[in-house]
Amino acid sequence: MCLPAIVFFLVMSYLPMPGLYIAFVNFNYSAGMFRSPFVGFDNFEFLIHSGTLWKLTFNTIAYNLAFIVFGNALQILIAILLNELRTKWFKKITQSLMFLPYFISFVLVGLIAYNILSYEYGLLNSLLKSFGMDPIQTYSNAKIWPFIIVITYLWQSTGYGSIVYFAAIMGLDSEILEAAEIDGANALQRIRYIVLPWLKPTFIILLLFSLGGILRGNFGLIYNLVGANNSALFNSTDIIETFVFRSLMNNFNFPLGSAVSLYQSIFGFIIVVSANWFMKKVSPENTLF
Repeated sequence: MCLPAIVFFLVMSYLPMPGLYIAFVNFNYSAGMFRSPFVGFDNFEFLIHSGTLWKLTFNTIAYNLAFIVFGNALQILIAILLNELRTKWFKKITQSLMFLPYFISFVLVGLIAYNILSYEYGLLNSLLKSFGMDPIQTYSNAKIWPFIIVITYLWQSTGYGSIVYFAAIMGLDSEILEAAEIDGANALQRIRYIVLPWLKPTFIILLLFSLGGILRGNFGLIYNLVGANNSALFNSTDIIETFVFRSLMNNFNFPLGSAVSLYQSIFGFIIVVSANWFMKKVSPENTLF
């Protein structure tokens, strides 16, 4: 039963590892990867001195922190609210409606956003014009896109993520809640002193998994919302994945893209190990390893 998973990781994760060597060479098409001139850490030095690496790192971490903080808060809130519902048919309908956005592809999400935010034909500017207001040039205003990206992510993923917390709440012994209610605890007290402590191990495990991928940006969402070539929005929307995509597909700069990817993997590994070490000090029974 483990064989398919083992083969998958061998083919997709371990066999490509020698390709990391391209990050340390000045790639020459005619010579190939292993015969290209070795330049050491020159590609990394270029990224650091140009400031590109710090901007990409900041944007990627900032977006993922926003996704983690606001995402988990909303998911826990929705899971608790669903648990408090007593009408079964309404609870099922609510779950289904919140779950649906997760199955909408990023391409369609980007298309919906464009039809709303487009300067000439978008719904937003059409409404503003009908009220005698000036239209907004959304796709050239970098300041508003962090809010648009975070809100879109929350809309699409919160319903799906809340299922994990809701399932955890379902594992809570109902007799404990009933006993607390008999003893006079109101709904807020039951949530604060029983439900939230019960969700703590689930939250910690999901947090550690999220921190492990904190340097892996949501390429599909950002690429389909703003594209990878809109330079007017680079300061606020460019993440590691969009930079790598641009380096490979537009500039054909394979060493630079590989250098950023290697940096991303090493940094992510350090973060997850550090977070797990810290969690051992705080809550040793809820660590990953």
